[in-house]
Amino acid sequence: MGQGNKVELFAAIRWDHHQGLGVRALARKYEVHRRTVRVALESPVPPERKAPSREAPVREAVAGWIDEMLREDLEAPRKQRHTARRIFERLRDEHDAAVSYSYVCKYAGARRPEIEAEARDRDRAGGAGGAAGFVPQAKEPGAEAEVDFGDVAVRLAGQLVTCRLFAYRLSFSGRAVHRVFASQAQEAFLEGHVTAFEVTGGVPWRHIRYDNLSPAVAKVLAGRSRAETSRWLSFRSWYGFEAFYCEPGLEGAHEKGGVEGEIGRFRRRWMVPVPEVSSLSELNARLAEADAAEDGRHIGYRPAAVGEDFAAEAPRLRQLPAEGFDTASVLWPRADKFARVAVGKCRYSVPARLIGARVRVCLTANELRVFDGSRLAAVHPRLAAPGAEHLDLDHYLEILVRKPGALPGSAPLAQARAAGTFTAVHDAFWAAARARLGDGAGTRALIEVLLLHRRMPAGQVTAGIAAALSAGSCSPDVVAVEARKHAPAAGADGADVAAWPVLERARRQGGAVITLPRREGALPADRRSAPSVAAYDQLLPRPGTAGREGAG
Repeated sequence: MGQGNKVELFAAIRWDHHQGLGVRALARKYEVHRRTVRVALESPVPPERKAPSREAPVREAVAGWIDEMLREDLEAPRKQRHTARRIFERLRDEHDAAVSYSYVCKYAGARRPEIEAEARDRDRAGGAGGAAGFVPQAKEPGAEAEVDFGDVAVRLAGQLVTCRLFAYRLSFSGRAVHRVFASQAQEAFLEGHVTAFEVTGGVPWRHIRYDNLSPAVAKVLAGRSRAETSRWLSFRSWYGFEAFYCEPGLEGAHEKGGVEGEIGRFRRRWMVPVPEVSSLSELNARLAEADAAEDGRHIGYRPAAVGEDFAAEAPRLRQLPAEGFDTASVLWPRADKFARVAVGKCRYSVPARLIGARVRVCLTANELRVFDGSRLAAVHPRLAAPGAEHLDLDHYLEILVRKPGALPGSAPLAQARAAGTFTAVHDAFWAAARARLGDGAGTRALIEVLLLHRRMPAGQVTAGIAAALSAGSCSPDVVAVEARKHAPAAGADGADVAAWPVLERARRQGGAVITLPRREGALPADRRSAPSVAAYDQLLPRPGTAGREGAG
């Protein structure tokens, strides 16, 4: 009989007993033993059924030996711990125990997590016999915040890459700011803070909690003392806040549990499925909208929404300084013979004219800018993978004019094709030029066309290439003329057009560009007589005439 049926039976017996029926009558009515009737009259709740205890001296002895092996595993390397099979073999060989393998599997599987939990409890309690657990905390408005990084997958420009999600969370309201960066470098760490301070409009007046992140901590000292990096010290001094560093490892994870859970929750809510974007700037614009949309979210059993609590917390934050902190790093690398500069473990191309020169590099969280003096020379997305390169084909055109044979197998060309800047139209023009002019001259013609990209929009040059090919020409001049004809009607690059009267006339007439064919053979012999100026001798003054004319 089930426990529910017993409860109903006991209730019926007790009811009938109140109506005057005795024990014998109740036993006959419900067909149960008189002991059951007496138990029901003593309590309306049926007693728990006691499982019979059976003595098993062999298994009790085996259990002690198994516990000892499992406790040894606490100090052993993870890949060299006892399996159930190994425990069974040791019991058989070392203790001559007659126990089944199924019992060893069942007992060890249930006992191992209990022994590990007991060890964790002893460590957390410091051996003082305390209990493991957590104590609810009361947070003051504007007093504290937490910061951490987490990994996140992004489909960036068609490729699946792993980026770093920066999370900043105010402890009282739960208001959070999230941004994605290419790496977890110091520039990203600082830029994430600046963005979070600007979004929330202030800085916590007590402290911000951190792991021992390398952008901030140079060395972990005793207790909570840390040797901080000089740039991080300058940043904290600029904004005027204190840093609270958690204990290293898992022991300190609970000290900033709010942001630890925030990263996983936000990633599941806003980054599933994997976001597909053309740039990290586009992704961060989406994340800014997601942060604003979460003001209506309720955390746990809190009666107020995140936005309502933040409205009460915002006035308590410390005010921001009048000027922001420049988070970019400035480096001075030298360009090598391949027109590249090395920043960290990655390399970036620069214009060929800068080979051998030191250049100023401004490194931000997601971008790298190269300056030639005060002039911007190159812009690249920041790379994170060791050994990665970002090469711009335009930077090598002056070299390729002298060495056209280096273009077909070059890394800049491969990257330009992958990025879509070197299109199928460019390939078609290159093939036609090589077929008509030869490999060297045809490649030089392509390079002249690529140089047009420096002063014309890409779409305009591509349209000029297509028009030249349709006219049966592979002349760079024809491409330039046709590209000018495809300029926007509003007069983009109008100053350049005015400097080209032939192109301006062709644009007005709207006619097709005509290219004179190249002569393949020598000119025929000219059989005409040589020109003479003898007929003009009569115009010369006669001898002695000049004097008489002057006398008259």
